[in-house]
Amino acid sequence: MPVGRRPGAYMCGTDAAMDIIDGKWKVSILWVLGECGTCRFGELRRQLPGVTEKVLAAQLRELEADGVVHREEYDEVPPRVEYTLTQSGLQLNEALEPLGSWGRRHVLGGAPAPH
Repeated sequence: MPVGRRPGAYMCGTDAAMDIIDGKWKVSILWVLGECGTCRFGELRRQLPGVTEKVLAAQLRELEADGVVHREEYDEVPPRVEYTLTQSGLQLNEALEPLGSWGRRHVLGGAPAPH
C-alpha cells in the first residue's frame, strides 16, 4: 500500500523511498527488526545505543504510519507492546541490503556484517 507522505513532491521512486527512511535511526530500527523478528521497545532501545526514548518512539510511530512497522499491543499488566516488520518493511530491508553491502565494501573496508 503506497503511503505518499509528500503527495506530488517526489521526483522518482528513490526520492519516495528516502522519505520513508529519512531519520537518523530508521534504517537501524529496520535492521534490528529484520534481525530479531519481533522486539519490544526496551529490546530495541538496548540494540540501538545512543537513541533516546523520545526519538525511538517518534521514529517507530512514523515507520508504523508509513506501513513498514507493525505495533502490537497486548492487554496485560504490565502492558506489553511488540514491533515487527510488515511485508512492506521486509521488502524495504531487502532493498536496503545492497546499500549495506556497498557501505561495508567502500566505507568499512570489507568488514563483515555484525550478527
